[in-house]
Amino acid sequence: MKLNMKQYHPVSRLAIYLLAGILICIGIYYLVKPGDLLAYVPVFLIGGIMWAYLVGACFIGAGVSLIANQYVKLTSYLLAFFLVVFILTIHVPNAINTADVTFRTFALINILKDTAIAAFALHIAASAHHQHLHFEEDD
Repeated sequence: MKLNMKQYHPVSRLAIYLLAGILICIGIYYLVKPGDLLAYVPVFLIGGIMWAYLVGACFIGAGVSLIANQYVKLTSYLLAFFLVVFILTIHVPNAINTADVTFRTFALINILKDTAIAAFALHIAASAHHQHLHFEEDD
């Protein structure tokens, strides 16, 4: 029996592939240059550089999931959650607690960027009807 799968518009699929490629590139950067990111790990988190490796692996995993079109709904919801956690634990404190105007501006740009990516991830999750992860009857 063939499932009735809603097909993505080709431009939507291209946008998803572009996001996946960017996530993989970011993940690779986290794995190759973890020391560059260590300064952004909140002081209340133990583990230090391990967090850079974990985040890099998560970004790569999310990108692979989107490209393979497997677990897209779950991956997209988790990516959005992950980015909101970044915003609240890293970018907002950096924007509030720095006296350096350039660093504050950089933090605000990161808040906007991660919010936009999280919104796109939520859109992907809401559109992934064929992924069989249902939170509501009409989802």
